[in-house]
Amino acid sequence: MQVTLADIKRGEKGIITDVSSIHIPLKLLEMGCLPGNSVELVQVAPFADPMYLNINGSHLAIRKETAIHILIEISNG
Repeated sequence: MQVTLADIKRGEKGIITDVSSIHIPLKLLEMGCLPGNSVELVQVAPFADPMYLNINGSHLAIRKETAIHILIEISNG
């Protein structure tokens, strides 16, 4: 199932399948927000923004308005 990063729930894992580089800051791309990398939602701040993620072992916090431009495929395991 393919969804955006903004749609996943705490503890869910997936693989990044596509990134809209026009809407994503270069810094996030440099930090590993690239297709093929694994992602897990670790924590969500109050009011659901920002999201605290583990992307290939790196911990990042991104806003939901950015996360909607990152497509992922949720993994079952």
